[in-house]
Amino acid sequence: MSSPFDQSRYQVRLAWGASGLDMLAPADVVIVVDVLRFSTTVAARLDAGEDVPLDAAAHAASLNGAAVAAHAAQLAHRPVVLLGGLRNASAAARAALAEQTRRGARTSIAVIPAGELAGRRPGAPLRFAVEDLLGAGAVVDALGALGIDHTAPDAAAAAEAFRGLRGATRHLLTASGSGQELVERGGRDEVLAAAEVDASASVPVLRGDVFRPYAD
Repeated sequence: MSSPFDQSRYQVRLAWGASGLDMLAPADVVIVVDVLRFSTTVAARLDAGEDVPLDAAAHAASLNGAAVAAHAAQLAHRPVVLLGGLRNASAAARAALAEQTRRGARTSIAVIPAGELAGRRPGAPLRFAVEDLLGAGAVVDALGALGIDHTAPDAAAAAEAFRGLRGATRHLLTASGSGQELVERGGRDEVLAAAEVDASASVPVLRGDVFRPYAD
């Protein structure tokens, strides 16, 4: 039975974290967005020619982004699970379009900003993360540029936030809580790299328990 909150009438949907994904109607493609650092780190390792085991990426980058991706892969309808962010927004959108072409039918897409776990503890409450809002908005904006633009209000608002703030992404990421945390650990260059829009053409897709480059 549909719910007013499942966004089932829209092709492009957006909700936060694994619990948000569970509220949405089942989607053919799930794009997990964890800009600092899961999506960005895995895409960078694919750029370097590596395949990335899910467990290894979780320990190296972000437990939360990995948990959302693993949760999506375990859904009964078995969606295609991709990672997106600022660095590969257009590439992630092209991969979603390629899935629609491969299926030969209208393909539903759930864009899932991972957010951050308060205190970085498993089971802790999820908090808003501006970097994931911007990354998700960049993906939705790129989908719209490809003609996949029947978006839920949540997705449309994220895309508008990205469009309006695109010129400030470097500042916003370094000034964000997650960004400041990384800067204090000597990771300023990593944060700035994560803010580069469309710097990567790699789109991680979860095959089994390993991220590999998406190939249409």
